[in-house]
Amino acid sequence: MVTLQNHVGKISISPNYFTELIGNTVTKCFGVISMNVTGMKETLKAAMPKAKKDARRRGVRVRFLKDKLLIDLHISLMYGVNMNAVIRSIINKVGYTVEQSTGITVEKVNVYVDSIRV
Repeated sequence: MVTLQNHVGKISISPNYFTELIGNTVTKCFGVISMNVTGMKETLKAAMPKAKKDARRRGVRVRFLKDKLLIDLHISLMYGVNMNAVIRSIINKVGYTVEQSTGITVEKVNVYVDSIRV
Protein backbone atom coordinates (compact mmCIF):
# COMPACT_ATOMS: atom_id res chain seq x y z
CA MET A 1 0.00 0.00 0.00
CA VAL A 2 1.38 3.39 -1.03
CA THR A 3 0.28 6.26 1.19
CA LEU A 4 0.79 9.87 0.17
CA GLN A 5 0.21 13.00 2.23
CA ASN A 6 -0.90 16.25 0.60
CA HIS A 7 -2.65 19.46 1.68
CA VAL A 8 -6.07 17.80 1.55
CA GLY A 9 -5.22 14.63 3.48
CA LYS A 10 -3.90 11.09 3.01
CA ILE A 11 -4.22 9.12 -0.20
CA SER A 12 -3.72 5.35 -0.17
CA ILE A 13 -3.15 3.46 -3.42
CA SER A 14 -3.25 -0.34 -3.46
CA PRO A 15 -0.65 -2.46 -5.28
CA ASN A 16 -3.47 -4.00 -7.35
CA TYR A 17 -4.25 -0.59 -8.81
CA PHE A 18 -0.66 -0.20 -10.00
CA THR A 19 -0.45 -3.70 -11.49
CA GLU A 20 -3.78 -3.29 -13.30
CA LEU A 21 -2.89 0.18 -14.62
CA ILE A 22 0.57 -0.86 -15.79
CA GLY A 23 -0.62 -4.20 -17.22
CA ASN A 24 -3.32 -2.48 -19.29
CA THR A 25 -0.84 0.09 -20.55
CA VAL A 26 1.80 -2.46 -21.57
CA THR A 27 -0.58 -4.88 -23.31
CA LYS A 28 -1.87 -2.04 -25.51
CA CYS A 29 1.63 -1.26 -26.82
CA PHE A 30 2.47 -2.40 -30.34
CA GLY A 31 4.55 -5.58 -30.49
CA VAL A 32 3.69 -6.90 -27.03
CA ILE A 33 2.09 -10.33 -27.17
CA SER A 34 1.69 -11.03 -23.48
CA MET A 35 2.87 -10.47 -19.94
CA ASN A 36 4.92 -13.34 -18.50
CA VAL A 37 4.82 -14.95 -15.09
CA THR A 38 7.82 -14.48 -12.84
CA GLY A 39 8.57 -16.60 -9.84
CA MET A 40 6.85 -19.54 -8.21
CA LYS A 41 3.97 -17.55 -6.71
CA GLU A 42 2.81 -16.17 -10.08
CA THR A 43 3.28 -19.56 -11.73
CA LEU A 44 0.93 -21.18 -9.23
CA LYS A 45 -1.61 -18.36 -9.64
CA ALA A 46 -1.48 -18.78 -13.43
CA ALA A 47 -2.42 -22.46 -13.08
CA MET A 48 -5.67 -21.61 -11.30
CA PRO A 49 -8.99 -21.51 -13.22
CA LYS A 50 -9.41 -17.73 -12.83
CA ALA A 51 -5.96 -17.12 -14.37
CA LYS A 52 -7.30 -15.79 -17.70
CA LYS A 53 -8.84 -12.85 -15.88
CA ASP A 54 -5.54 -11.83 -14.27
CA ALA A 55 -3.37 -12.25 -17.38
CA ARG A 56 -2.60 -8.53 -17.61
CA ARG A 57 -1.38 -8.37 -14.02
CA ARG A 58 1.32 -11.00 -14.54
CA GLY A 59 4.91 -9.96 -14.85
CA VAL A 60 4.48 -6.58 -13.14
CA ARG A 61 6.47 -5.79 -10.01
CA VAL A 62 6.17 -2.37 -8.40
CA ARG A 63 8.40 -1.13 -5.58
CA PHE A 64 7.92 2.17 -3.75
CA LEU A 65 11.07 3.83 -2.40
CA LYS A 66 11.15 7.36 -0.98
CA ASP A 67 8.29 8.86 -3.00
CA LYS A 68 9.44 7.20 -6.24
CA LEU A 69 8.41 4.03 -8.04
CA LEU A 70 10.59 1.28 -9.47
CA ILE A 71 8.76 -0.91 -12.00
CA ASP A 72 9.87 -4.28 -13.40
CA LEU A 73 8.06 -5.78 -16.42
CA HIS A 74 8.41 -9.25 -17.94
CA ILE A 75 6.97 -9.47 -21.46
CA SER A 76 6.85 -11.50 -24.67
CA LEU A 77 7.36 -9.64 -27.93
CA MET A 78 6.23 -10.34 -31.48
CA TYR A 79 8.87 -11.68 -33.86
CA GLY A 80 10.16 -9.10 -36.33
CA VAL A 81 9.53 -5.91 -34.36
CA ASN A 82 12.25 -3.45 -33.50
CA MET A 83 12.89 -4.43 -29.88
CA ASN A 84 14.65 -1.21 -28.98
CA ALA A 85 11.78 0.95 -30.28
CA VAL A 86 9.11 -1.16 -28.57
CA ILE A 87 10.93 -1.15 -25.24
CA ARG A 88 11.48 2.62 -25.37
CA SER A 89 7.81 3.08 -26.17
CA ILE A 90 6.81 0.90 -23.19
CA ILE A 91 9.11 2.76 -20.81
CA ASN A 92 7.81 6.16 -21.91
CA LYS A 93 4.16 5.13 -21.96
CA VAL A 94 4.24 3.41 -18.55
CA GLY A 95 6.11 6.30 -16.93
CA TYR A 96 3.73 8.89 -18.36
CA THR A 97 0.57 6.93 -17.50
CA VAL A 98 1.58 6.25 -13.90
CA GLU A 99 2.74 9.81 -13.28
CA GLN A 100 -0.45 11.28 -14.78
CA SER A 101 -2.75 8.88 -12.92
CA THR A 102 -1.14 9.00 -9.48
CA GLY A 103 1.18 12.00 -9.35
CA ILE A 104 4.03 9.76 -8.18
CA THR A 105 7.39 10.06 -9.93
CA VAL A 106 8.57 6.92 -11.72
CA GLU A 107 12.27 6.51 -11.01
CA LYS A 108 12.92 3.60 -13.34
CA VAL A 109 11.11 1.12 -15.59
CA ASN A 110 12.99 -2.12 -16.24
CA VAL A 111 11.70 -4.18 -19.17
CA TYR A 112 12.75 -7.82 -19.43
CA VAL A 113 11.98 -9.57 -22.72
CA ASP A 114 11.54 -13.21 -21.74
CA SER A 115 10.56 -14.54 -25.15
CA ILE A 116 9.94 -13.64 -28.77
CA ARG A 117 7.05 -15.39 -30.50
CA VAL A 118 5.85 -15.70 -34.04
